[in-house]
Amino acid sequence: MLKKIEDIFAVALVALLSVTALVIKIMQDNLHLQVMNADIIIVNIAFVFACVAGLVTWRENRALCLANVTEKVPSKAKAVLKAASSFATALIITQLFLAALLQVANPDQFTNKVFMLPEKFYYAFYPLCFLMILILLFQRAENKVAFWATLSGTVVGLLTSMSAVTGIIWFLTGNSDLPALYALSDAWNAFCSKTVLLWVLALILLAFSGVPLFVAISGITYVIFSAAGGYIDVLPIEAYSKLADKSIAAIPLFTIAGYVLAQGSAGKRFVELFRALFGWFRGGAVVAAVLVLTFFSTFTGVSGVTILALGSLLAVILTGSGYEKDRAESLITSSGAVGLLFPPSVAIIMYASSNYTVITQFAPGFDVISLFKAALIPGAIMALSMIALGIFFDNNKSRPAFSLRQIGRAFASCVPELLLPVLICVTYFTGFFNLFQVASFAVIYAVALVFLFRRDFDLRKSARVVADSVPVSGGILFIIAAAAALSYWMQDANIPENVTAFITTYIKNKYLFLLLMNLALLLVGCLMDIYSAILLVSPLFLFSAASFGVPVVQAGVIFIMNLSIGFLTPPVGMDLFISSYTFKKPVGQVIKGVLPFLLVQLVVLILITYVPQLTTCLIAE
Repeated sequence: MLKKIEDIFAVALVALLSVTALVIKIMQDNLHLQVMNADIIIVNIAFVFACVAGLVTWRENRALCLANVTEKVPSKAKAVLKAASSFATALIITQLFLAALLQVANPDQFTNKVFMLPEKFYYAFYPLCFLMILILLFQRAENKVAFWATLSGTVVGLLTSMSAVTGIIWFLTGNSDLPALYALSDAWNAFCSKTVLLWVLALILLAFSGVPLFVAISGITYVIFSAAGGYIDVLPIEAYSKLADKSIAAIPLFTIAGYVLAQGSAGKRFVELFRALFGWFRGGAVVAAVLVLTFFSTFTGVSGVTILALGSLLAVILTGSGYEKDRAESLITSSGAVGLLFPPSVAIIMYASSNYTVITQFAPGFDVISLFKAALIPGAIMALSMIALGIFFDNNKSRPAFSLRQIGRAFASCVPELLLPVLICVTYFTGFFNLFQVASFAVIYAVALVFLFRRDFDLRKSARVVADSVPVSGGILFIIAAAAALSYWMQDANIPENVTAFITTYIKNKYLFLLLMNLALLLVGCLMDIYSAILLVSPLFLFSAASFGVPVVQAGVIFIMNLSIGFLTPPVGMDLFISSYTFKKPVGQVIKGVLPFLLVQLVVLILITYVPQLTTCLIAE
């Protein structure tokens, strides 16, 4: 019953979030009725959705993780790591709950009113989310060891959160005479200052043992701020600031729109259209597959979702056109992330919004449209390279004849689907919609298309599809929230400038720097999801790249391209495992199949890295 309520609430929030932005625009632009605090209304609804989405993601056990290496360790060691993971997860979730609850108790925080309710009402969903996750941790305990590890972690989490507890008591009662609790707080802070490196290493190890990435990042951040004097209120405040940003709020909406389309008949219609257009010549089915994968990964923002949703369908299409089965699956796996370089790529949105202040130091007047333009040619080259290699492997001699009638029929069947990317680009690039409004429009259009026009689903099934899409976006949003405070600390501690000074001291050659940057980013792409990498790693390389005179838009394209290739890079690229699951084949066989495609992508990366004109020519004044 609770699960059903959560899903209904999540779907209602998606609907409210999508409709509110467009209703406000109509009222202000067409009816000339000013809506007071319009932006505050939207971002607070978006924040509540992020909290609910994070809870649903946890409930469905779909929180993003690093590659889990515990499967190959001995059973006794695995049991120890599982117990340690349960302990650490409960400890950190308890700390996050109390740190977030402190801001609810603070009368000076969140004093605005939204829909006649205090802003604090919306923020309260954040600590409530962590409380529900903590309850789920106890419910999921597989045995007594897991239960006691979770209970111990909760108790230690409470004892190490005395700075939050004393603050809550003070705000609620006015009592500050709590010497024992203050002593515990000081002892914890002093302990962290001496052991911060050990904590970081332990949490990184646990992240590779299955602890969700947002938990590991939050734990590291909590320890760092405790070591600095106990300023743990930065964690929830920065999380709120990041999640209540309209650019960030656009990310889950684009993801949901892409997921809804992928679950409907849009994928089949695109395949039929591209087969009719290109199927009559050698490699035509390859062109169709790459274009369909590019389109959907552009919206979902997560290549793995595209592979899961459309991989089996496209594999049938390719093999039915005479393509070898293993080659077909390798092509699909390798092309899953190409769409991250095309508008409205959520990775580009994330990179531009999270680094906006830094980028404008080096490129005044920069906006996300500049980065979209810079990525167009590299994206096209990457897509064409996958098509070219796919055609090279196509030895099928039997192909259907060219038919204008078939093309016309397939095109007519696909017009509403084709209109969506056109409308998105036109309304956004002309300034008719801002980024959040165009994301809202994309969701409404996608849902109306599959429910009202195509009738792919009835009302109940349509709601179910939207609910199923929530964990996809929830995993991204909680990573962003977790990384926000750590990113804040890195900026406050001048880490990017210090890294830049270190690099420029020992590396004098720009081209050597670019080579080393690519190698480092490929490693990051293997081990980390693209959104946490953007928040935590991109500022380091952005400063360094700027110091060598690399244009900021080129640095952004190189960064995103590296991470997309990292999904394919052995031994732990995320898409390798997703492909193994989708096509039911060993990871080793997947790796062997994608190697030629990976090699070509690396060649394209080198080309984009050392020929800056490919990224700057469309935005040159």
